[in-house]
Amino acid sequence: MKKTNSTVLAAGVLLIMGYVVYGSMARVERQCEVCIEFGAGRRCAKGAGATDQEAKDGARLAICGVLASGMDETIRCQNTPPKSETCS
Repeated sequence: MKKTNSTVLAAGVLLIMGYVVYGSMARVERQCEVCIEFGAGRRCAKGAGATDQEAKDGARLAICGVLASGMDETIRCQNTPPKSETCS
């Protein structure tokens, strides 16, 4: 491959990567911290998203990934009312 073709290809790949990174970060407008007690544990996590609900869902998913084991417990954990929620 010629050097010119390699340069154009590398520039194209970098542009696409930049677009993907920028597009994924541009949606983060809200951040929330959620605390949940489930089973014998209590955990807090932060989430980010375009809306408060997306941010809360992300935090809840992170919490339940640690506190729950198995699909049944994960579903119960995600349906557990939080002890606290703070959004900014």
